[in-house]
Amino acid sequence: MKIRTSLKSLRGRHRDNRLVRRRGRVYVINKTQRRFKARQG
Repeated sequence: MKIRTSLKSLRGRHRDNRLVRRRGRVYVINKTQRRFKARQG
């Protein structure tokens, strides 16, 4: 999982990427390509 200050560029790398808020943190998750996981902060 990558940890970045901004997730906007990472979200556009794959069409299945989703921005999700969990426990006060922002995540990019992808159900089909698991390698695109990222966390903000």
